[in-house]
Amino acid sequence: MSLIGRLLGTLLTKGRLTLISPDGTRETYGPGSGPPLTVRFTDRRVAFDIVRNPRLGFGEAYMDGRLVIEDGTILDLLELIVGANRWEEGGQGRALLKKGKLKGIRTLFRRNDAKRSKRNVAHHYDLKDELYALFLDDDRQYSCAYFTDPANSLEQAQSDKKAHIAAKLYLRRGQRVLDIGCGWGGTALYLNRVAGVDVLGVTLSEEQLKVARRRAADAGVADQVKFELIDYRSVTGRFDRIVSIGMFEHVGARHYDEFYATCRDLLTEDGVMLLHTIGKLGSAGAPDPFTDKWIFPGYHVPSLSQMSAASEKVRLIASDVETLRLHYGYTLRQWIERATAAKAEIIAMYDERFYRMWQFYLAAAAVMFDNGAACNYQIQYIRDRTALPITRDYMAEAEARYRAS
Repeated sequence: MSLIGRLLGTLLTKGRLTLISPDGTRETYGPGSGPPLTVRFTDRRVAFDIVRNPRLGFGEAYMDGRLVIEDGTILDLLELIVGANRWEEGGQGRALLKKGKLKGIRTLFRRNDAKRSKRNVAHHYDLKDELYALFLDDDRQYSCAYFTDPANSLEQAQSDKKAHIAAKLYLRRGQRVLDIGCGWGGTALYLNRVAGVDVLGVTLSEEQLKVARRRAADAGVADQVKFELIDYRSVTGRFDRIVSIGMFEHVGARHYDEFYATCRDLLTEDGVMLLHTIGKLGSAGAPDPFTDKWIFPGYHVPSLSQMSAASEKVRLIASDVETLRLHYGYTLRQWIERATAAKAEIIAMYDERFYRMWQFYLAAAAVMFDNGAACNYQIQYIRDRTALPITRDYMAEAEARYRAS
C-alpha cells in the first residue's frame, strides 16, 4: 500500500479514510476530522491502476466493483478527496489529481467533424429514453438548472432556467429561432409557448429527435416548432435568434472558430444569440480521461478566454456574460438522488456495472462543480451593438413575465 499511501497522504488534508487491502490489512489516512470512510480493494492491482492514472483508474475500479465502499457513498468519497483540494486553493493535491489526464496539445486539436460528432452524440444521448426519465425533470432538461433558491425542486429550477435564458434572447412574436442541440425539445416548445416564436431545433441524436417531434405533435405546434437530424454546420437560412444549451461542450476546441463563424452567418443583422455551456474557471485543460472514455467521447470544456478569442475573430459582440458558479452542483445532487432511488430500474435496464459507471459520472461531476474548476457560462452575443436595449432591465422584466406564464 506504500504507493497509494503516499498519494492519499498528499491528497487528504482533511477527513479520514480507512483502506482495506485484499489481504485484510487496514491502514488509515488523513488528519481525522469529519466522518470516517472505509474503502476496500478487491485485488492488488487496484492501487497500481489508481496511482498510475488516478482519474481513470479510480473511476474504472469503482465501476468494475474492484473498489468497494464499505460505508458511505461514492459521492462521500469524492467529496473527501476533491473537497480537500479545491480549485481556489491550488496546491500539490490538485497537481496529483491532474496526473493521467489526456495530453492537452493532442486533445485540443482533435477533429470533430459531422460524422464523428454524430457518433459521439449517439454514445451518450442514444441510450434508452427510459434511463433519462428516471433522473431528469419532467421536461427532460439535461443541463444546469437555475436555482433562485437552493431549496427549490428540480422542476422549478429547470423552469426558471428556461425563463432566464428566454429573457436574454429578447424575443418578439413571429421571430425565427434556431435551437442548436435541442435535446428532447423542451426549450424549443417553451420558447414557442411563452413568446409565440417559430423554432427549428437541430440535434444529432436519433432518439432525442423522435421524442421532440412527438412532443411537438402532441402539443399541436408541429407547424411552428420543427426538429431536424442535422449538424449545425449544415443549417441554412437566417434566424432572428439562436440558442444553444449544453451543446458547445461537444464542439471541440479545434472547431470553435468554425462554430462562431457559422452562428454569425445564421444570425440576422439585428440577431441575438444565447450560448449556455459548461466552462472552466481559469485556463482550459485537457479532458478528464474517465469522462472522455466512458461518458462523453470527444468533449472539451472551454475557458472564457477560448470562447472570447474565437467569437472576436468573427466580430460577435459578447453583450452579456454570466457565470453560474453553484447551480450545476445543486442540479447534479438532485439527479444523483433520483438515480440512486432508481437503482433497481437502472440495473434491470442495463446492469450493475453500468449503474456504478453512471453513479460515478454524476458524483464526479457534482464535486467538480462544487470544488473543481468547472462552472457554467451564459454568454449573449449580437452582431450589431444597437440590437438590444441600452440597459439590462428588459431581462428582469421578461424573466418575471415568463415565470408567471
